[in-house]
Amino acid sequence: MEPAADANDPLCAEVSVRLPDTIDGLKRSWTDAQATAAWGDPSTVLFSCGLESPAASTLQCVTFGGVDWLVDDTDYPMLRMTTFGRTPAAQAYVDTSKISGDQALDALKLAVGTLPVTGQCTTVSEATPDGDDAPETATE
Repeated sequence: MEPAADANDPLCAEVSVRLPDTIDGLKRSWTDAQATAAWGDPSTVLFSCGLESPAASTLQCVTFGGVDWLVDDTDYPMLRMTTFGRTPAAQAYVDTSKISGDQALDALKLAVGTLPVTGQCTTVSEATPDGDDAPETATE
């Protein structure tokens, strides 16, 4: 794995020491890249901290344990889930043919929840006065 651009941010160190030893029975494999982790053999969940916070997006935004995540299903069944409204951002890349994205995010919520909140998921109708009902999206 390659470290993210801001992997040396002290906040990522706080996240790293709180990462779980297992995710849904998958044991953690130690990586040699700063602020990264992997679970499973072969790796089923890949994690990285120190990414640039994503801008507002039309990607689905889900909340687990008070942490908002943008869900990119471009590589389905692999899901790329990036924290939204957290600086620095963190990302989980999950093989959903082996475990659910929900299970991975649930396991990561305590560690990632330590990152400072800078924004949150909203719906289009919440973000704009004349917006009609729409699925959750990410805006700041």
